[in-house]
Amino acid sequence: MRIGLDVMGGDLAPDQILQGGLDSLSLLGDDDCLVLFGDESTIRAGIEAAGVDASRIEIVGTTESVGMDESPVEAVRSKPDSSLVKLCQMASRKAGDAQLDAVISAGNTGAFVAAAQMFMRRLPNVVRPGIAAVVPTFGGPVVIIDVGANIEPKPEHLHQYGVMGSIYAQNLLDVENPRVALMNVGGEEQKGTDELKQARDALRDCEHVNFTGYIEGRAVFDGEADVVITNGVTGNVVIKLSEGLSSGIFKKIRHEIQSIDPELAVKFEPVVSKIYAAYDYHEYGGAPLLGVNGLCLICHGSSKARTITNAIRRALMYVNAGVNESIVNRLDAVEVESG
Repeated sequence: MRIGLDVMGGDLAPDQILQGGLDSLSLLGDDDCLVLFGDESTIRAGIEAAGVDASRIEIVGTTESVGMDESPVEAVRSKPDSSLVKLCQMASRKAGDAQLDAVISAGNTGAFVAAAQMFMRRLPNVVRPGIAAVVPTFGGPVVIIDVGANIEPKPEHLHQYGVMGSIYAQNLLDVENPRVALMNVGGEEQKGTDELKQARDALRDCEHVNFTGYIEGRAVFDGEADVVITNGVTGNVVIKLSEGLSSGIFKKIRHEIQSIDPELAVKFEPVVSKIYAAYDYHEYGGAPLLGVNGLCLICHGSSKARTITNAIRRALMYVNAGVNESIVNRLDAVEVESG
């Protein structure tokens, strides 16, 4: 398996991104290869300083990088020699076998999505790819799709998100029969837009999805669903709000215990750290852009070295689990069912 990593993308690039890639070498098999994209001199210096075995590393030198604040489509078109664009070009299956099995970046999400769709294209029958993020909740991990790729999804898109998200939960999270719910302002049948109601009806009629109906935001963290479908704006707000709330709560707990009893704080710290780790998004690495022809893993802009290492671990799991093959087969069955 060949995994491409954008070393120049992310708030903490290139140091933390490169370190995370190098730390992942122990996860790779003898036939696996880590392909690093970015400034060649920077990458070589980092490899030399780390003193790692570079036999399973390849370097693709690039002269440009896409900033986090750049216009996605314009950046992809105007910077053909950027690490992010080169990454997706080499993952293209248009001319035959791709040179990469998976691509990973913590850079500009919009640009990464645009480049992936432009060069990697879509899987058969997929209308619009969506980003599937795993969110740790009190009821276990929940897949939320979409979290940023499609801000105005049509009913057909939401229907397919239910199918693809269900497969992702089955294959990667080991959920036997994922409960799929559609995000809405309430659980009542009459609530929501016409598009949401059309998506609800399509999901309800789909025998390949265990659809449980509408779900409100507060119920996401109560374990009422394994897959939550929504538009890119709402999904993105949900995951970032949960990240900020989780971090804030744990900081407050530490502060309060420290102010009451410093000795108790020292004793309680391992417990707090263990609980925090269970709800830390860094543990899940990256979110796949489900529906593209290949594997495109989108990492948080503030990704640290361990985030990238975990993303590479998840990439290996994703490809070995045959997620894309399952999506193609399931959507074929859906087309036959509806047609």
